[in-house]
Amino acid sequence: MIGSHLQRNLQRHLYPQIHPHLHRGADLLFATWVGLICAVPPCYMQTEFQLPAHAAELQQSQAIVPLSQSATNPLSLDLTDDLFERDRPVLLQAIDHSIRYIRTPSAAKRYPIAGITQERVEKSLVRFRRLVQVSRTAKDLQQAVNREFDVFQSVGRDRQGTVQFTGYYEAIYKASRTRTDEFKYPLYRLPPDFAQWRSPHPTRAMLEGSKQLAGLEIAWLSDRFQAFLVHVQGSARLQLQNGEVLTIGYAGKTDQPYRSVGAELVRDGKIRLEDVDLQALIDYFRANPQETLMYLNRNPSFVFFRETSGQPATGSIGVPVSPERSIATDKKLFPSGGLALMRTQVPFENPQTGKLELKEVQRFVLDQDTGGAIRGAGRVDIFMGTGDRAKKRAGLIKGDGELYYLLLKTK
Repeated sequence: MIGSHLQRNLQRHLYPQIHPHLHRGADLLFATWVGLICAVPPCYMQTEFQLPAHAAELQQSQAIVPLSQSATNPLSLDLTDDLFERDRPVLLQAIDHSIRYIRTPSAAKRYPIAGITQERVEKSLVRFRRLVQVSRTAKDLQQAVNREFDVFQSVGRDRQGTVQFTGYYEAIYKASRTRTDEFKYPLYRLPPDFAQWRSPHPTRAMLEGSKQLAGLEIAWLSDRFQAFLVHVQGSARLQLQNGEVLTIGYAGKTDQPYRSVGAELVRDGKIRLEDVDLQALIDYFRANPQETLMYLNRNPSFVFFRETSGQPATGSIGVPVSPERSIATDKKLFPSGGLALMRTQVPFENPQTGKLELKEVQRFVLDQDTGGAIRGAGRVDIFMGTGDRAKKRAGLIKGDGELYYLLLKTK
């Protein structure tokens, strides 16, 4: 999710998985699947269903633990990085972004975390970068990392290493710099006096029903729900009518809580819980436009944006996020910019059918983002890229897996 470019977000993305103890209703919905993009996560995704009891209270030292002797070392498996031999430049670029971050004063303030020092993370990144350069194959790289790195594991949501993975993406929407009969739903920049606003801040309904934000419009979209999605995602690329692309990112949000629109529709019996996904919400509001404003106003939170001059989606540590190589985690628990290894399922296109199908993967990734819904040791969001294809793939990531951190062995 985004100052942190977030976002983030996609918490149960398109197909929410139901928590065994769903007595809190459907507050697990929506923000979970829309894909937080990355720029300071809007703290938007505060759904409860994916937060195991006391997950947020985990101490840093408890979230990452050395791989136990009884556990299988993922680096010893035959399953190797499936992207390595075709996206080596992307991986190297992602590593460079983390190295650039880890050498900043901002990084120094975040370390040590979970007993891991800034110096050790930097040395690990530099050495890993060299191994990526010289390794001929994914297997060679994995074997080299196995020899030279210690493996630490996230304790996950169950303290047994089970981590819930979702995906997020950067959206592209048609927009206009001026209001027209077609484009009439605005996205606003942060008010210059926002820091002086009294708490609690006005609700979404109050802001959109008044003239308080007049003159702060950045751009106008043609669809009210689409504009709402940008609030959830935290950033977007806007295709203007003259062919130009306007990029916007998260600039701030009100102190009002997030309330799930999907959950509201389920509570009212408009959509069955098992049928809720992003497309179902889009279809519902297209078929029932007269209800859109009412439901969106049930979410009192409101997000403001800034123009980002074409910069790529940027994570919470201030560096660009790389498709399928950047992940979002809880930065209170995990090492910002750190080198990680994930095991989960991601969708691939079946060449025979053209359909997306889930396949198990094991990949090296860089921890470069966070999101409001990405809380505790049992949540990871994978950045899947920009546009419709990334959106479709991100929406299908909804399974469990494991997350490991790799640190150069100390002498």
